[in-house]
Amino acid sequence: MIERSDDEAPKHALRVLIVEDDALIGMLYEDVLVEMGHRVCAIEMTESGAISAAALFKPDLMIVDGALRKGSGLVAVREILREGFIPHVFVSGDVSAIQRQIPDAIVVQKPFLDHDLARAIQRALATATAI
Repeated sequence: MIERSDDEAPKHALRVLIVEDDALIGMLYEDVLVEMGHRVCAIEMTESGAISAAALFKPDLMIVDGALRKGSGLVAVREILREGFIPHVFVSGDVSAIQRQIPDAIVVQKPFLDHDLARAIQRALATATAI
């Protein structure tokens, strides 16, 4: 787990958990999210790590790779949501595979542009307020 500091984050910032099994891509996501004004509480590379980090950090948002080398991002999200809803966005090279398993999932196709992720985050947050 890569833990992040809360120092110097804007007050409106979301605490984001990134679940991505490629460390470099996870750090790139972090850069994008920080540019958007959010803060990353952790980057997890495994299903079990994601579940533990969600319980520990209680993030406001999760950015989740659907397929992980160790486990599944989909399974991790299902397990995390048992404790309560957390807005989430899946990122995947195969959007249809995720939507077959979770038809109403918010999914961003890899590779994506920053504004695509920003729109997906807004949709995820809107879904959370509708619940």
